[in-house]
Amino acid sequence: MKQTYTVPVKLPEDLMRKLLIVCKSEGRTPNNQFLFMLRNNIQYYERTKGKISPAAMKEQDVTPYLDVQDSPDAESKD
Repeated sequence: MKQTYTVPVKLPEDLMRKLLIVCKSEGRTPNNQFLFMLRNNIQYYERTKGKISPAAMKEQDVTPYLDVQDSPDAESKD
């Protein structure tokens, strides 16, 4: 299974309500809408500022955001 990461986001109420309206209109969950918007934003960033290199990505420490249940050390409950 792919590892997943959690990034809590605090939103003001009006932005949350607007997000939910967009989600409903686009037929996406809030999580899927965030992923869609994030991918588009990264594509824009890379078009305007250059591709993000694999080396730069490897330098980033993502462990604080790793979901505990997806961790390789998580015990299976079989």
